[in-house]
Amino acid sequence: MKTVQRVTNCILMDGDRVLLLQKPRRGWWVAPGGKMEPEESVLESVKREYYEETSIRIKKPELFGVFTIIVQDGNTVVDEWMLFTFKATQYEGESIVHSPEGTLQWFSKDDVAELPMAQGDRFIFQHLLYETTPMYGTFYYTQDYSLLSYRLHPEPTE
Repeated sequence: MKTVQRVTNCILMDGDRVLLLQKPRRGWWVAPGGKMEPEESVLESVKREYYEETSIRIKKPELFGVFTIIVQDGNTVVDEWMLFTFKATQYEGESIVHSPEGTLQWFSKDDVAELPMAQGDRFIFQHLLYETTPMYGTFYYTQDYSLLSYRLHPEPTE
């Protein structure tokens, strides 16, 4: 079994706008973030990763979701990571447009659901953009990131 990777990301809200990163490989939009460094806390990681990808310093990020992501080949788990998702509404600095990780752009939160992204991310964004409570869950994907199944608490609302 592989080591479980720890990843942090943050949804930055400025009023009704949210800053997202488009990854070049699939063209999917994501919340900026990345892998935790050894001995780094989730809070230290999300602040560092967000700054590295956007040039913005987020202030007072709050943990709003913890998710297990499992990638399977048939019934075999080939990859697993823990995703710690934060939300922030305060920040310093201006976003760069082109990050080493892709293209950054502000969107109205009402437009986020229409963007190309991993299916599990749709549930995460829908909850974190419109609800005030944390979400927890597990997502199971194929190796090409087709969503197989998921468990979420609280369960998604339409």
